[in-house]
Amino acid sequence: MTAPVAPTAAGCAAPDQAAPLPASLDLEKETVITGLVQAESGETVPGAYVRLLDSTGEFTAEVVTSPAGQFRFFAAPGAWTLRALSRHGNGDTAVTAARGINEVTVTVAA
Repeated sequence: MTAPVAPTAAGCAAPDQAAPLPASLDLEKETVITGLVQAESGETVPGAYVRLLDSTGEFTAEVVTSPAGQFRFFAAPGAWTLRALSRHGNGDTAVTAARGINEVTVTVAA
Protein backbone atom coordinates (compact mmCIF):
# COMPACT_ATOMS: atom_id res chain seq x y z
CA MET A 1 0.00 0.00 0.00
CA THR A 2 1.31 3.44 -0.85
CA ALA A 3 1.16 6.45 1.42
CA PRO A 4 -1.44 9.08 0.53
CA VAL A 5 -0.24 12.17 -1.28
CA ALA A 6 -0.38 15.28 0.88
CA PRO A 7 -2.37 18.12 -0.72
CA THR A 8 -0.12 20.91 -1.94
CA ALA A 9 -2.45 23.78 -2.79
CA ALA A 10 -5.87 24.48 -1.33
CA GLY A 11 -6.78 20.80 -1.13
CA CYS A 12 -5.40 19.96 -4.57
CA ALA A 13 -3.27 16.83 -4.83
CA ALA A 14 -1.34 18.16 -7.85
CA PRO A 15 2.42 18.56 -7.37
CA ASP A 16 3.87 21.96 -6.53
CA GLN A 17 3.92 23.74 -9.91
CA ALA A 18 7.01 25.78 -8.94
CA ALA A 19 9.11 22.78 -7.85
CA PRO A 20 12.16 21.94 -9.96
CA LEU A 21 11.80 19.13 -12.49
CA PRO A 22 12.88 15.75 -11.09
CA ALA A 23 16.57 15.01 -11.67
CA SER A 24 15.63 11.59 -13.10
CA LEU A 25 13.53 13.14 -15.88
CA ASP A 26 14.81 12.09 -19.33
CA LEU A 27 13.95 15.02 -21.61
CA GLU A 28 14.81 12.95 -24.71
CA LYS A 29 11.86 10.67 -23.87
CA GLU A 30 9.48 12.92 -21.91
CA THR A 31 7.29 15.86 -22.98
CA VAL A 32 6.80 18.69 -20.51
CA ILE A 33 4.45 21.62 -21.15
CA THR A 34 5.29 24.39 -18.72
CA GLY A 35 4.75 28.10 -18.48
CA LEU A 36 2.97 31.06 -16.97
CA VAL A 37 -0.53 32.43 -16.83
CA GLN A 38 -0.57 36.20 -17.11
CA ALA A 39 -3.16 38.96 -17.32
CA GLU A 40 -3.25 41.33 -20.29
CA SER A 41 -1.34 43.81 -18.09
CA GLY A 42 1.55 41.32 -17.95
CA GLU A 43 1.17 40.48 -14.26
CA THR A 44 1.31 36.79 -13.42
CA VAL A 45 -1.88 35.13 -12.20
CA PRO A 46 -1.58 32.88 -9.14
CA GLY A 47 -4.37 30.44 -8.37
CA ALA A 48 -5.60 30.14 -11.97
CA TYR A 49 -6.97 26.79 -13.09
CA VAL A 50 -5.13 25.55 -16.18
CA ARG A 51 -6.75 22.77 -18.17
CA LEU A 52 -4.98 20.56 -20.69
CA LEU A 53 -7.27 19.67 -23.61
CA ASP A 54 -6.38 17.13 -26.28
CA SER A 55 -6.56 17.73 -30.04
CA THR A 56 -10.32 17.05 -30.02
CA GLY A 57 -10.96 19.50 -27.18
CA GLU A 58 -11.48 16.78 -24.57
CA PHE A 59 -10.42 17.50 -20.98
CA THR A 60 -7.24 15.63 -20.02
CA ALA A 61 -5.88 17.24 -16.83
CA GLU A 62 -6.03 20.35 -14.65
CA VAL A 63 -3.60 22.08 -12.27
CA VAL A 64 -3.67 25.28 -10.22
CA THR A 65 -0.94 27.83 -10.89
CA SER A 66 1.70 28.51 -8.25
CA PRO A 67 1.93 31.84 -6.38
CA ALA A 68 4.15 32.96 -9.30
CA GLY A 69 1.58 31.92 -11.95
CA GLN A 70 3.50 28.80 -13.03
CA PHE A 71 2.01 25.54 -14.30
CA ARG A 72 3.35 22.23 -15.62
CA PHE A 73 1.97 19.18 -17.39
CA PHE A 74 3.65 15.93 -18.40
CA ALA A 75 2.00 14.93 -21.68
CA ALA A 76 2.51 13.07 -24.93
CA PRO A 77 3.98 14.88 -27.93
CA GLY A 78 1.32 16.44 -30.14
CA ALA A 79 -1.31 19.15 -30.42
CA TRP A 80 -2.82 20.44 -27.16
CA THR A 81 -4.85 23.40 -25.95
CA LEU A 82 -4.20 25.09 -22.63
CA ARG A 83 -7.25 26.81 -21.13
CA ALA A 84 -6.73 29.11 -18.14
CA LEU A 85 -9.64 30.18 -15.94
CA SER A 86 -9.05 32.91 -13.37
CA ARG A 87 -10.44 35.96 -11.59
CA HIS A 88 -8.75 38.07 -14.32
CA GLY A 89 -10.65 36.25 -17.05
CA ASN A 90 -10.03 33.28 -19.28
CA GLY A 91 -7.70 32.44 -22.15
CA ASP A 92 -6.74 29.63 -24.51
CA THR A 93 -3.39 28.89 -26.11
CA ALA A 94 -2.64 26.15 -28.63
CA VAL A 95 0.67 24.33 -28.39
CA THR A 96 2.30 21.65 -30.50
CA ALA A 97 4.45 19.91 -27.94
CA ALA A 98 7.61 18.02 -28.80
CA ARG A 99 9.77 15.88 -26.54
CA GLY A 100 11.64 18.03 -24.02
CA ILE A 101 10.49 21.23 -22.37
CA ASN A 102 7.81 23.28 -24.17
CA GLU A 103 7.43 26.75 -22.64
CA VAL A 104 4.09 28.52 -23.09
CA THR A 105 2.43 31.70 -21.82
CA VAL A 106 -1.35 31.77 -21.50
CA THR A 107 -2.82 35.28 -21.42
CA VAL A 108 -6.19 35.74 -19.77
CA ALA A 109 -8.63 38.56 -20.44
CA ALA A 110 -11.99 39.53 -19.01
